[in-house]
Amino acid sequence: MAITFGFNQVISHGFGLFLFAALMPLMQANIQIESWYLAIAGALTQISYLAGAMLLGVIGPRVESGRLMLTTGAITTVLLGVMAWLSDPLIMLGVLAVMAASAAISWGGIVELVTRHGRADRTATNLSIVSSGSAWGYGINGLVILLVVPVLGWRSGWMVAALVGAFVWVATYRLIKRLRIENDTQDVDVTFAMGTGQLFKTVLRERTAFLSCLMLFLVGMAAMTFSTWLNTYLAELSLPTALGGYAWGVIGVTGMVAGFAAGKLSDRYGHGIALMLIFVAFALSVFAFLYNPGRFVMLAGFGYGLMYFPIWGIIAGWLSKTYSSKATMQINGIGMVTFGLGGALGNLMAGAVQSTTGSLELMYVVIALIALGLVVIAGYIYLSAFQLVWGPKKV
Repeated sequence: MAITFGFNQVISHGFGLFLFAALMPLMQANIQIESWYLAIAGALTQISYLAGAMLLGVIGPRVESGRLMLTTGAITTVLLGVMAWLSDPLIMLGVLAVMAASAAISWGGIVELVTRHGRADRTATNLSIVSSGSAWGYGINGLVILLVVPVLGWRSGWMVAALVGAFVWVATYRLIKRLRIENDTQDVDVTFAMGTGQLFKTVLRERTAFLSCLMLFLVGMAAMTFSTWLNTYLAELSLPTALGGYAWGVIGVTGMVAGFAAGKLSDRYGHGIALMLIFVAFALSVFAFLYNPGRFVMLAGFGYGLMYFPIWGIIAGWLSKTYSSKATMQINGIGMVTFGLGGALGNLMAGAVQSTTGSLELMYVVIALIALGLVVIAGYIYLSAFQLVWGPKKV
């Protein structure tokens, strides 16, 4: 189940959200796309992701999660194929927006299905493995850029993505059909949910919920901006195009391993330790990349992959220690919204910085500072948990 749902992440996130940024420098040779267009595309996809997360909150309790996954998977697969035939940048924006919203809804369906059908003591690990499916997409993106696109052109990259999507949809259909048969006689309550007012009060007033959403906001601002503008920044520095492909490959390979390793670390030694590890690695790698982009771009890819892909499973697991499964899913949905807001703000900032200074260097300095902020938050969570376990006991 985790592997199949992980490949759904390949389609919805790896291709639906990130393939455009990977192919854009190559697409510019045939389509008139300016740098500001990438800023708008990045911001729009994050706003659409936010809209998809909010839509999930409305339709989630009313529509069976398996049906949501199959519908969004079909939409994304078809649109990936459509992208191969488009030449109008404005139409591409609309397609990217729909795929981003579908990605958010798909992830919400996965969380519900894994929570319902998976082992309760492995929820964080399973979700970390599934979320690392986005990393598999990064790796495939890198291979497409290195092996397919130079021979067949950028349109072939979208065709390959659509073909993979079709195979994954069939596998997902068979899995969901089997899960439905196994639970044919089980009465599962999917209608109970926290009230909207209570949900927002929880996020604003309770430490665990608030910090989880704050971290996802900062991760969205740093990670989405980093990945959206990476190839453009490398091109600005006149570095080889293949270097970007290698970096995306490193991101993908790292994320594949990090999803399982960080999830197990979180379950065994605590969420604070896992968060500290991934945020420190990301911060150090970004500072090294700023020092020498050409030399340390691979290291930056490693740090990014180690941080971004396991974060969803770690945070969901951390929330589940305090809240019920339904509340965890609802708070995670708010986190998806804050993640989208952070990504939109980061991409708009990057476009403004490039337009004003003619370079993206300052934006990557901002990303490094955000990474330091994440380290501080993780340190606070770790110390709080440490004091709770080893500090004076309260009666």
